[in-house]
Amino acid sequence: MLTLVPTPIGNIGDISLRAMETLSQADILLCEDTRITKKLLNILDTRYNLERREQEFISLHSHNEKDFVDKLEPSFFEQNVVYVSDAGMPGISDPGQTLVRYCIDNGIKYDILPGANAVLTAFVASGFVATQMLFFGFLPHKGSDRSTALQEALFNGYTTVLYEAPHRLMKLLDELALEAPERRLFLAKELTKKYQSYLHGTAAEIRSKIPAPVKGEWVVVIEAGETHRSSISERDILAFDLPIKVASKLIAKITGEHPKACYQRLLGEKKQ
Repeated sequence: MLTLVPTPIGNIGDISLRAMETLSQADILLCEDTRITKKLLNILDTRYNLERREQEFISLHSHNEKDFVDKLEPSFFEQNVVYVSDAGMPGISDPGQTLVRYCIDNGIKYDILPGANAVLTAFVASGFVATQMLFFGFLPHKGSDRSTALQEALFNGYTTVLYEAPHRLMKLLDELALEAPERRLFLAKELTKKYQSYLHGTAAEIRSKIPAPVKGEWVVVIEAGETHRSSISERDILAFDLPIKVASKLIAKITGEHPKACYQRLLGEKKQ
């Protein structure tokens, strides 16, 4: 059997009784990082007198997940197998879904324990009343892929949740300030940890409140905005080989992207 076990995203007290019982009874622990999982178990041993059987630890992360699963045999799950990511719910911006798919395809019993999750915690903490939500994870780091993803995050009609690394947070806020200067945001830093903090406001307002250097793990919640849909795509417009200024105005019209930002993006892509 396979069990996916969520682990605390910060505060160790968020571990559930069921999660501790499942971890203690595992024969094999598949871990995003074995060092982090062993550290967690040592803390649980000390704080809650967690009694564990002798266990095997196997590293399973985003870089080796496919190869690992490709080599699996169904007999592997005749043992009590548990997967844990470094923090939060496995399968949410972490490995886990491929294992679940393998179990479904091979008729293997599996279970998912509920527990700590940064996406839902930040979504509720935002106070945005729209109850429909989209999770985008981490946006692409650069280029047209990032620009396209950002437009989708801003103009899908739903409250949208992103993850962002500290060294790219200011860049994201600058982009949001340019594309949707009046849109309300909610940022949560270091959820459940000692230095947890909440920030509300526009991108420009929040940016002015964040001291340098930026540290910690961030969740960004974007309030739902208008939906911009069209049967004509950016690719269709660019196929006409129009002057960049004209093309940018047309694209901005159908997507809702800021015309100046669209022009700068297209200009940068042409130079690449």
